[in-house]
Amino acid sequence: MSIAELQVYSVEEADVTGGVCVVRCVGGVARAGQVYAVGELRLGLRRIERYGRPVGFVDAGHVAKVHLSGAVVALLSRGQVLTSVPADGHSLEELEAWLATGPPLLDEPHPAPLRSLAVGRMQDECLPEGVRLRWGRVALAAIGRAGRPEAECGAEGAAVRGYLIQHFGPEDASPDRDPAALCRDVLAQIGISPEEALAQARTWRELPRPAILRLRRIKNLIPWMAPARPHLRDADPLAEAVDAWSRVRPELP
Repeated sequence: MSIAELQVYSVEEADVTGGVCVVRCVGGVARAGQVYAVGELRLGLRRIERYGRPVGFVDAGHVAKVHLSGAVVALLSRGQVLTSVPADGHSLEELEAWLATGPPLLDEPHPAPLRSLAVGRMQDECLPEGVRLRWGRVALAAIGRAGRPEAECGAEGAAVRGYLIQHFGPEDASPDRDPAALCRDVLAQIGISPEEALAQARTWRELPRPAILRLRRIKNLIPWMAPARPHLRDADPLAEAVDAWSRVRPELP
């Protein structure tokens, strides 16, 4: 992902919390949610406007009005260039502090690169276990802020939680590593019984496209319950449900 750069034309208003500037994008793509560097200080890009309307981004060569957070806005001067700080330009502690404030939050790195960064660090076996667990929590927080359909976020969250349970073991007190909670959440996302899915799978070529895609999404969800299954009692109805879906999965399209 290219680094975005904004050149300041003018500071329209500013106070201790931030301000509004007219800028020209001179490199990359500036997006609401990015963080920009001014020396050692940071500015959050809260909102972008063009022709009086809010937009999600502005690319190179175009002018826009931007709403920025940070008291340093008042010190910006004409011609000064602001450079975006990618997700890996922030420390784990900074990211945790941002994410701890709860949504909506627009002063953090964009959720998509932050999620990719956090998942990669979570899987980095060179890092201490405690640090990897913290990156896992950052990944889940970034997934929750991605602003995408609930089904997509739920599947990605289940994948991260399954990984944490598989590699670091269960912990009932932690919702990120609670095997029963993971299985319940995945089953809620599936939303139908194994018998219903099996009946649909027998004639799946005759189904409308949305129904076929639903079966395929279910097939992709089922494996994320596997790391949790060894930690459930065999007589537990939840374990029986997981086993039933495991048997059905090979029959799904």
